Amino acid sequence: MPETAYAVPLRVDRRRAPVYALVNVGHERIVGLTFCLLGSGAMNVSIPQSLDVGGAAEVLIRGHDLARRTVLVVRWFRPSGEEYLWRVSF
Repeated sequence: MPETAYAVPLRVDRRRAPVYALVNVGHERIVGLTFCLLGSGAMNVSIPQSLDVGGAAEVLIRGHDLARRTVLVVRWFRPSGEEYLWRVSF
């Protein structure tokens, strides 16, 4: 029987931009959560962190025309050790 698809357990809260909150809306704790920025935007260095269910991690991202020039890459690990990457557009 095929394994069901794994839904991204994160939701991006953009209400306080340029501070973006990533909320764990999944059913398990995620670990090794880091952020990497591609393009012309700027953010502080991201250190790995854990995020419990319902918890949020904030990242400050600045730049001109983020929607066209920047992509946020989010990386995390499930409790099983599986690694995931998710691209977020603005």
